[in-house]
Amino acid sequence: FLYIYLSLSQVLPHRSEYTLLLNNLENAIALDFHHSRELVFWSDVTLDRIMKANLNGSNVEEVVSNGLESPGGLAIDWIHDKLYWTDSGTSRIEVANLDGTHRKVLIWQSMEKPRAIALHPIEGKIYWTDWGNTPRIEYSNMDGSGRRIIADTNLFWPNGLTIDYAGHRMYWVDAKHHVIERADLDGKNRKAVISQGLPHPFAITVFEDSLYWTDWHTKSINSANKFTGKNQEIIRNKLHFPMDIHTLHPQRQPAGGRNRCGTNNGGCSHLCLPSSKAFTCACPTGLDKFLLFARRTDIRRISFDTEDMSDDVVPLADVRNAVALDWDSKDGHIYWTDVTTDSISRALWNGSKQEVVVDTSLESPAGLAVDWVTHKLYWTDAGTDRIEVSNADGSMRTVLIWENLDRPRDIVVDPVGGFMYWTDWGANPKIERAGMDASSRVVIISSNLTWPNGLAIDYQTERLYWADAGMKTIEFGNFDGSNRQVLIGTQLPHPFGLTLHEDKIYWTDWQSKSIQSADKMTGLGRSTLAENLENLMDIHMFHRHRTTGTLSPCLVNNGGCSHLCLLAPAPKGSSCACPTGINLQTDGKTCTPGETHTLARTNYCKSKVYWSDSTLKKITRANINGTQQEDIISTGLMTTDGLAVDSVGRKIYWTDTGTNRIEVANLNGSMRKVLIWRNLDSPRAIALYHEMGYMYWTDWGEHAKLERAGLDGSDRVVLISNNLGWPNGLAVDKAGSQLLWADAHTEVSIIMGCFLGDLQHPYGLTLLGPHIYWTDWQSRSIQRADKTSGANIITVRSNLPGLMDIQAVDRERPLGYNKCGRRNAGCSHLCLPRPNGTSCACPTGILLKSDGSTCEEMPETYLLFSNRVSVRRISLDTADHTDVHVPVPELHNVISLDYDSVDGKLYYTDVSLDVIRRVNLDGSEMETVVSQGLKTTDGLAVDWVARNMYWTDTGRNTIEVARLDGSARKVLVNNSLDEPRAIAVFPSKGFLFWTDWGHIAKIERAHLDGSDRKVLINTDLGWPNGLTLDYDTRRSETF
Repeated sequence: FLYIYLSLSQVLPHRSEYTLLLNNLENAIALDFHHSRELVFWSDVTLDRIMKANLNGSNVEEVVSNGLESPGGLAIDWIHDKLYWTDSGTSRIEVANLDGTHRKVLIWQSMEKPRAIALHPIEGKIYWTDWGNTPRIEYSNMDGSGRRIIADTNLFWPNGLTIDYAGHRMYWVDAKHHVIERADLDGKNRKAVISQGLPHPFAITVFEDSLYWTDWHTKSINSANKFTGKNQEIIRNKLHFPMDIHTLHPQRQPAGGRNRCGTNNGGCSHLCLPSSKAFTCACPTGLDKFLLFARRTDIRRISFDTEDMSDDVVPLADVRNAVALDWDSKDGHIYWTDVTTDSISRALWNGSKQEVVVDTSLESPAGLAVDWVTHKLYWTDAGTDRIEVSNADGSMRTVLIWENLDRPRDIVVDPVGGFMYWTDWGANPKIERAGMDASSRVVIISSNLTWPNGLAIDYQTERLYWADAGMKTIEFGNFDGSNRQVLIGTQLPHPFGLTLHEDKIYWTDWQSKSIQSADKMTGLGRSTLAENLENLMDIHMFHRHRTTGTLSPCLVNNGGCSHLCLLAPAPKGSSCACPTGINLQTDGKTCTPGETHTLARTNYCKSKVYWSDSTLKKITRANINGTQQEDIISTGLMTTDGLAVDSVGRKIYWTDTGTNRIEVANLNGSMRKVLIWRNLDSPRAIALYHEMGYMYWTDWGEHAKLERAGLDGSDRVVLISNNLGWPNGLAVDKAGSQLLWADAHTEVSIIMGCFLGDLQHPYGLTLLGPHIYWTDWQSRSIQRADKTSGANIITVRSNLPGLMDIQAVDRERPLGYNKCGRRNAGCSHLCLPRPNGTSCACPTGILLKSDGSTCEEMPETYLLFSNRVSVRRISLDTADHTDVHVPVPELHNVISLDYDSVDGKLYYTDVSLDVIRRVNLDGSEMETVVSQGLKTTDGLAVDWVARNMYWTDTGRNTIEVARLDGSARKVLVNNSLDEPRAIAVFPSKGFLFWTDWGHIAKIERAHLDGSDRKVLINTDLGWPNGLTLDYDTRRSETF
């Protein structure tokens, strides 16, 4: 049988032997199994999860992961493949498919603390115990009908419950009365079976003529005769709080029962639940209509399918600070904003298919509205002071309104009328209206407002409703702001979200921590739907009957628009728009194909944008529209503050202030090479001039300077070393033959001796046409000036925190001639321009052959080392001694490694996976050669002559040997080893050496077959780690 406590184990009846199925469980309490499917299910009241796994312990999965508070009982319907559970926290019994889908609240009325649950699917019955103020045992049909109390006297803590299918009886334990009782399945003929020696019985099961139960006090599993209670026996003791228990046998799940739902699920679209004689089709809770609300760290729904209006959590991942919500019933999506992750996301109403649709250039997206007719997203951002729109998937995003916005908050749309409405919390609070294409903007309410929060539209009466947290009112008026009236003006401490449905208005209140409703016409009939809910935000009623009005002009050929078709008020009906940065042509319908002039905060080449991230330590690229994102450099970076793309020569250059290097690679990250590493202190900005063969960079070090070298690293020279503080941005004016840079310490931009004063903290710098553009950290703005005189300074964009680099893209400018264009100038690998031509170069650590064009395949001499999660190589052929990532996959905790020069294989141990593996140095053909019987393999050595490998295992205190493929494995040494660590072999002399970290640290030697073992050193040693042999002088070195 199976029992559960902090692990899941299988114990043989009447024997002390047991098998551990699952361990390291948090607080597993309830348990059941599905014999024919070989599955085990359990609930965890610490994680608030229901889990399942195969009976052999594999494939552990979450089945139910949200909306649980204390799931103390669990039962499997093995005939109809359903999962039932009790939750004493939510006071419910629920049912779902075995994978957790189609979840339904089955019984909730007159429930207090439901605990144990047992099923009789042959008869179509559920039995459960309730610990509430009136303890009782009840049953009902498995569809929730026909509920009846079968015992409600002499009960206090009815814990375990089990059904004897053959004997047509049920048994239960009561921990307070210290008794095991039985009764007929209708509650008649109740009788105590055992009433002594039961300090704290918890769970019970039955098999053949015996009862088995767990006891918390004795920490044991016990058995007795089910008829007499005699022949009591301890099956296993010394257990830590044994919880549920079940007999794992086909007799406990008889196969003879009729499947009432047949082979086609009874014809039901969702749930088919057995009743006493037939079945009932049922829908998952909240399928058609539910109240959706945000609570910062989760999004919940209140189903109108159950009279208790109980709420449950929509199973979403990484919800940090959800504020605004909306929904689209056509495809079943819910949308929300998160002001911590600065993103807009969506998922299906059941939490599946979650995805981020907008996650760039957002700061405080507190308002969100879905145009369910044309499937557009509208949102406000109080951080950027904008109203924006995009397609429902986040594509074709454009800014609609950016002028005269102070703190825009909530937004609603009226696709039928073509208008949008929004509230503004700024210095002059107001409610505004405009066409959904931003036309005909007008202020409709501007007096007697303080903090206008939630907005809602009543499409039936054509009224606009709003909540004001400062005025503590809910009001309404006509769409033009006329006929304004207070609906509710008392007992509204801090209303926030607002929504309407049918004849009701619903709202959230921060201070009362409640969701309330009232009649939308009179404000009367107020009621509280939910209370004691912290951090309440937006609220919406999800239903499937949204009005669409007449046929929208945008639904016919997209309104003739090439990109965005936006609804507008009559008589216009709609207008065309373009994504931000692309212009609408004179025909009013077609967008310019691609941007002609663009300011980007990254680099651009062939429709790709490249950027570095010093937190993730990566260089990444993507299409200019954000698609096809890929990491091109993801190892060996620390602080890549400067990045430049040679769009002519098809190379990427970068500076790294952490490693003090300047490197180059192909645009896909291949053939990476360290160009400059000497005499760099803190290299920062970098700029390229392909036509002249030069690169320029700034250095923030102790002696700030501006330097130049060829694009191959040659001919290095310091250009400026005086009057520099923190030289940041750098740009080359090819037309004017000028070099421009920004200095954040001296707070100026310098253009060949022309100063732009009074700058606060300039950072990025770029040129476009006759202008210079720069970013400023302190003013949080992008600014522009004339590049020749520095005059006419204007702010292009303000209120942009976190500004970094900026680059200009000019599609009209020809790329120019590529010096390496023809056959890569004869180079086998890298061709790099220089002032007087080109030069061939090799990836880091690889030497160029004497022909000056071809690279060697590998370094001649190099070091290999591991840092647990990666393997790296340092070439000794080149002077830079840069470590290069060896692309070995699936590394978790690599401790020891060795190299077989004969086959070119790297061998290594991974103590997290407890394996020994080998792989080619290019990462290919990785294979596990030893996968069992390892604990802590700290040392590894390859005998390249006899084709064997040796390893130490500190966990098992052994030294073993095997062929290089892992076969013919043998333990060589297993006595008098304390903590064997490093190991080395001397094949030509037939010796094996190893270190031992034990109580008496030592270094030992033996023959390669383990014979003639000898201690070489056992004094003046602490933790002898590394060990290597000098085969020339025949000495060993220890560290």
